[in-house]
Amino acid sequence: MVQCIMVGCDLHDKSMLLKIGVGREKPVVRSWGTDRAARGAMIQDLLWRAEQVQGSRIVFAYEACGFGFRLHDELTAAGMEAYVLAPSKMERSVKHRKGKTDEKDAQRILDIIRAHVLAGVEMPWVWIPDLATRDDRELVRRRLSVAEDASAAQTGIRWLLKRSGVDSVPSSCTLDYWHQLGRLAEGKLPAGVSAALSSWMRQTEWLWQETERLDAQVLALSQTERYAPVVAALRRHKGVGVLTAMVYLTEMGDLSRFANRQQVGSFLGLTPSSYESGKNDDRKGHITRQGPGRVRKVLCQAVWTAIRVAPDQRAAYDRIVQKNPKHKKIAVVARMRVLGVRLWHEGLAAQEAMQAGPVPA
Repeated sequence: MVQCIMVGCDLHDKSMLLKIGVGREKPVVRSWGTDRAARGAMIQDLLWRAEQVQGSRIVFAYEACGFGFRLHDELTAAGMEAYVLAPSKMERSVKHRKGKTDEKDAQRILDIIRAHVLAGVEMPWVWIPDLATRDDRELVRRRLSVAEDASAAQTGIRWLLKRSGVDSVPSSCTLDYWHQLGRLAEGKLPAGVSAALSSWMRQTEWLWQETERLDAQVLALSQTERYAPVVAALRRHKGVGVLTAMVYLTEMGDLSRFANRQQVGSFLGLTPSSYESGKNDDRKGHITRQGPGRVRKVLCQAVWTAIRVAPDQRAAYDRIVQKNPKHKKIAVVARMRVLGVRLWHEGLAAQEAMQAGPVPA
């Protein structure tokens, strides 16, 4: 009988602890580094173990982390079944959270693999994007990160002025606002505060310039053959610009992997949480907030823009608000979900048209 090598891995920045099990036998514990040489040695060790038990199948799993999908790629290239698990989909008891160790985490992942291999239980794995999508994500995510840093820097300036008793500076980032900050930094404040303000201003200016540079790169990416038709389709919706479209496409990846709008809403974390027990069979809570928070953020911005500029979007928003006058956020979330699903429909149609190619004459 062909045996299956099952490996649960607790992966960290500089180390990984493996629990290696064959069938229902007691697992073996091994530790490795995470550099290239250590990863290669670990893969060779697993292949050797498979030869010893005449096993033709090795199933390896680890939780998604900052290490990304590099280990997954190397394991797959070596002929193994590799899975990256979603931590948010792995149930953890209070006891587990209070007694967390690397070995227990590896054992937990091994148990999940065993349930999948021996009993057919579905694993909470995440979709693995292709290399091009991963590369594009890095640029788009960096653009969002720089904008967040710029916003944080402006908040730092505002609180520095409040701590220093300066209340006369306008709050908006206008040219007059920036000139007043410059005059304050030149000597109208104590030396320490003036130096700190100058530092904040230099940082903010650099972040604004970096945002412009990244905007140009994101725009160039959106105009490539890979994205141009799909971005054009998404931008037909009010409030959706180049950045919103690129965030949506890079985070969602292959749109054809979603079968229906329910799956799209669930992935975006825009479906209500549920708690049902006994006779209480319809208890709904806040949205789950699972999935990519970056997409929810740009969808929220797009919805507010559409509400301001499009009468039909404003009317749809107002109809929901009338049902929940004290909870206007419900209307925003509802419109976010509608927009997210519509972008999926439009993007999927555009992707399928691209794959079909030009219509023959």
